Amino acid sequence: MKAAPLILPVFVVAALSSIYFLPSAGEVAQSAVRMELPKKNGNWEFNDIPASEAETSTLAKDTEFAKALCYQSRPGEFYSNGDRVLDRIDLSVVLSGADINSSIHRPERCMPAQGHNILASADRMIDIGNGRKVEIKRLHSVQRIPTNEERTEFLELDCVTYYFFVGHDKITNDHYGRTFVDMKDRLLKGMDQRWAYVSTSTWFGKLPWVGVEITEAEADAKLTDFVRSFLEQQIVWEQLSP
Repeated sequence: MKAAPLILPVFVVAALSSIYFLPSAGEVAQSAVRMELPKKNGNWEFNDIPASEAETSTLAKDTEFAKALCYQSRPGEFYSNGDRVLDRIDLSVVLSGADINSSIHRPERCMPAQGHNILASADRMIDIGNGRKVEIKRLHSVQRIPTNEERTEFLELDCVTYYFFVGHDKITNDHYGRTFVDMKDRLLKGMDQRWAYVSTSTWFGKLPWVGVEITEAEADAKLTDFVRSFLEQQIVWEQLSP
C-alpha cells in the first residue's frame, strides 16, 4: 500500500523521459502567433532588441526570437528637463524549432540566472473580449540588477511577469501539459508542433526613474491590458480550437 503514492510520480517521469525516444522529424504544425512585432500598439511604442547570447547559444539553431522594450508616457509626468516619464514593459516571444528535445522551457528555469528570486506563482484569467479567455501564469519576483561594471552594487526591484505558450491550435500556461501534447502529436499524428513562449514583465514599487510609487495593482492592470492587446493583434484566432 505504501508504494501507491509513488505510482503517479514514476509515471510522469517515465512519460517525460520518453520524449527522447520520439521521432525527431515529421510534419511541422506552425504556431498561431505572429512573430513580426508592430512598431506601435495603442499608446505603447515597441523598440526591437536582439536575443541574448545565452538564449541563442542554449536553444536550437532554428529557434526564432521577437523581443522588444515597450514604452508609454505616464500622463502628466515629466522630468525637470521636460522629457516624458515612461512606463516600461519587456516583451519576449520565443518560437521553438522543430526539435522538441532542445525546445523552449519554463521561465522559472532561467529567471534565477537573470537575477530573479521568484516569490509567488499563480494562474490568472484574461478576458480577450472576443468571446475567448486565456489563462496565463503570473510570477512575482525580486530582481537584483547590477549597477556597476564590477557587479558589486545592485538595485533590487519587485517584478511581475505574465507568460503563456501558443501552439498550433491552442494556448496554455501549463508547460507540462504542453509537453504531453507534443508527445501525443508525435506518436498519433506524426506531427512536430512549434510552440511560442510569450513573456511580458514590468517592475513596480519605488522606481528611481518614476516620481510616484507604482503599486502592484497598477503593474497588474498595465500588464493585463498589454497582454490583452497582444493577444488581439498577434494571435491567428481562426487557427485555434474553440
